[in-house]
Amino acid sequence: MVCTGCRREVDGRLWQARCPECGEPLEVTAPPGGTVRDGAPLLERFANFLPARSLGLHDPAAVLTLGEGNTPLLPLETIGKRIGLPRLLVKVEGANPTGSFKDRGSVAGVQRARALGFRAVGTVSTGNMASSMAAYAARAGMRGVVLVSATIPRAKLAPIAAYNPLLIGVEGDYGRLYHLSLELGPKLGVAFVNSDDPYRVEGQKTLALELWQQLRRQVPDAVVVPVSSGGHMAALLKGFRELYALGHIERLPRLIGVPAAGCGPIAAAYRLGSTVPVPWAEVRTIAKAIANPSPPSGRRLLQAARSGAPLHFLSVTDDEIMAAYWQLSQEEGIFAQPDAAAAVAAAHKLAESGVLRPDETVVAILTGHGTKDLTPLESNAPVRLRTCSLDELPGVLESAL
Repeated sequence: MVCTGCRREVDGRLWQARCPECGEPLEVTAPPGGTVRDGAPLLERFANFLPARSLGLHDPAAVLTLGEGNTPLLPLETIGKRIGLPRLLVKVEGANPTGSFKDRGSVAGVQRARALGFRAVGTVSTGNMASSMAAYAARAGMRGVVLVSATIPRAKLAPIAAYNPLLIGVEGDYGRLYHLSLELGPKLGVAFVNSDDPYRVEGQKTLALELWQQLRRQVPDAVVVPVSSGGHMAALLKGFRELYALGHIERLPRLIGVPAAGCGPIAAAYRLGSTVPVPWAEVRTIAKAIANPSPPSGRRLLQAARSGAPLHFLSVTDDEIMAAYWQLSQEEGIFAQPDAAAAVAAAHKLAESGVLRPDETVVAILTGHGTKDLTPLESNAPVRLRTCSLDELPGVLESAL
């Protein structure tokens, strides 16, 4: 492996996520290449683009899967035409087994931990990654460990607790909890697969490979993706860069990261021309899954942008997010969580400003299913219920239709 910051080479046979020299995230450097194995589980399908030996993919019977990947790529016909992007598509990552894109990274991270002989895997998360890791730990027959903020609403714990992990609410700074988990993991025999773990990134880069596959060995002009910790966007960039290095594509797509305006340390730094995320004291947004005030991969993305990578960042307000949320469900039949809808909200803004053009193919990543966060429905659901007797029903239907 190599450090994404100081470029120091690190022994890839050990379990480690960050550089012992500068503290920046590590990434896997195993040379990818080869063919895609259609029809196989995710890790087998893209084994030639992954560190297959490190993941223990030599034995098909030992390859972990819950059926992740192969998520739909759908046109937004109504929304796309209205906002001037007739070639707007959405990648519906909510179709993954636990309802979010996190499953791609979790399956790779747990597979790697099992190959190294760990009996327990963990993560620091309050939502999608927590339930995903708990599910894959259960599938692998391993002990799951989930560290959450002590202030997390109890309603959010139920989907995590269903998989029976060791669930611990921790008081104190959430950013510090991330780093403390990496310190404690090796001492306690727990492989913590956090947001920017090198093998989580390997799993999540399969989204870029899958887009290339679904678009008939082409890539879109732009990919719009919600951004929080930065690991997902870093994974997409890595996947597209590897396709380019192998000669499979002639150009890189533009990657546009979208945080909520109420918590956008990466976007704020990008506007200032800085490579250091702007400290964010108070988080105010409905999109809690993209509200990391201390993004672990923020510096990594900002340095990549400064070095010429086609990365851009645009914040969207809660009002813009919720407008896209309702449009997706009511006009397209796609129920996405608010954080995912942020990508469509950003595409709308970028089309209005002319950054995205009508002749471009644009993919918005819908990172999670709407059932992952029911807060909007609990407070603002537009329920229109008419009541009538059986005798009145024919007339009510006729007048309404």
